[in-house]
Amino acid sequence: MVDTTTARTGLYGSNIGANMLAAAVAETVGTFILVYGGTAVAVAAALQRPVAGPAYDSMATPLAFGLALLAVVAAVGHVSGGHVNPAVTLGLAATGSFPWRYVPAYLVAQLVGAVLGALATWATFGAPGRDQVALAATVPGPGVGVGTAVLVEALVTFVLVFVVVSVATDDRVHSSLAPIAVGAGLAVAVLVAGPVTGGAANPARALGPALVAGEFTSLWVYIVAPLIGGIAAAVVYDRFLAKGQAPE
Repeated sequence: MVDTTTARTGLYGSNIGANMLAAAVAETVGTFILVYGGTAVAVAAALQRPVAGPAYDSMATPLAFGLALLAVVAAVGHVSGGHVNPAVTLGLAATGSFPWRYVPAYLVAQLVGAVLGALATWATFGAPGRDQVALAATVPGPGVGVGTAVLVEALVTFVLVFVVVSVATDDRVHSSLAPIAVGAGLAVAVLVAGPVTGGAANPARALGPALVAGEFTSLWVYIVAPLIGGIAAAVVYDRFLAKGQAPE
């Protein structure tokens, strides 16, 4: 007999709870790929290192994060749902789309993956990567106040999680579009927020480099604001746009 409490369908056809070890490993590896792929390019850009030719501009970092997330969702989405972001996990849990009892395992896996990603970036660029540019840890830009940083991080995370929830929980959207849409959502978020806050849109992405580099400036902003934005996005979609909502 199948235990329907653990065989529930998650994002991208994953079976939540069917194999929590596999799901945790997938979240760890997926978050590692996201953080390593994005921060390594951000560090290279900050150190003005050339990649495949002349030095590149600010487009490289948003594209790196977006493409990394696209690859992660395609690679592990069917195993764990490809959350790789506490804002996604808690947003889904808040709307009943993800069981609360699995939240701690996902959050721990995401944090471990983020730390490993930051360590890999450190190994790739050595001391200059950590000491000069703090492994691309996110901090508010010059002249950016705490209120602005909170607002921007909440807004861009709203955008990202709204896209995730819309393409991953609603069967009216073809599954093949999900990785592209989610990756594009993150790229847009980083493009918008990068000059202001560094564009985390993900507490794990902020925590990994911060812990490894010892850069804790306004770190709470990158934990609180994305969670507010992510939960708000999930609630808005679930309440007003999800399939099956009856007209008022």
